[in-house]
Amino acid sequence: QVQLVESGGGLVQAGTSLRLSCAASGRTFSSNAMGWFRQAPGKEREFVAAISGSGGATYYGDSVKGRFTISKDNAKNTVYLQMNSLKPEDTAVYYCAGRRFTLAATRKNEYVYWGQGTQVTVSS
Repeated sequence: QVQLVESGGGLVQAGTSLRLSCAASGRTFSSNAMGWFRQAPGKEREFVAAISGSGGATYYGDSVKGRFTISKDNAKNTVYLQMNSLKPEDTAVYYCAGRRFTLAATRKNEYVYWGQGTQVTVSS
């Protein structure tokens, strides 16, 4: 059974940093694309970042470009999201997601594996 478990969320002040981790179990994701999405209360789940299976290609949502970095450690079967210069509008539940394919994707319906989410709250 595939499981994705996020960690690293919390309450932080604006301008600071957090690193989220997503540990996968049940199968190896070394050749699979992974992504991060987020959902704020009353809003749709939105794309944050994605990385290809090899880690050679990355994509970011416009609102996080230049501040967030996605990375992948295939040896640890883990994907990370480094979040810098956090803003109150980054407050959301952050979800890790995995694809069955190597190519990264930005639409949530292209991901079949999902974690339970981790809360990130940024105070002003």
